[in-house]
Amino acid sequence: MNIQDAQLQVDDWIKKHGVRYFNELTNMAQLTEEVGEVARIIARRYGEQSEKESDKNKDLGEELADVVFVVLCLANQTGINLQDAFEKKLDIKTKRDHDRHQNNQKLK
Repeated sequence: MNIQDAQLQVDDWIKKHGVRYFNELTNMAQLTEEVGEVARIIARRYGEQSEKESDKNKDLGEELADVVFVVLCLANQTGINLQDAFEKKLDIKTKRDHDRHQNNQKLK
């Protein structure tokens, strides 16, 4: 599945199950909340914080999927073709960062 297909699937889901999109500010708050959940898992599972018993069964993949879902909602409701935007951004990063990363001694 590509990003454009994912956007269509999310839009279809919203129409069938979600009644309507939450407004953009609500979705931005939801995105922040979901990113926070990802950060909590990463900090405790891979970082230096100890993992709480209540966090041990949290699924990082599921939390990342929540982030993607809300990003797709925001793209849909603001008229962004995320497939095109992502391809453009990848091209920009490829041209801008290739030599910079290849020459970065910290990455070797």
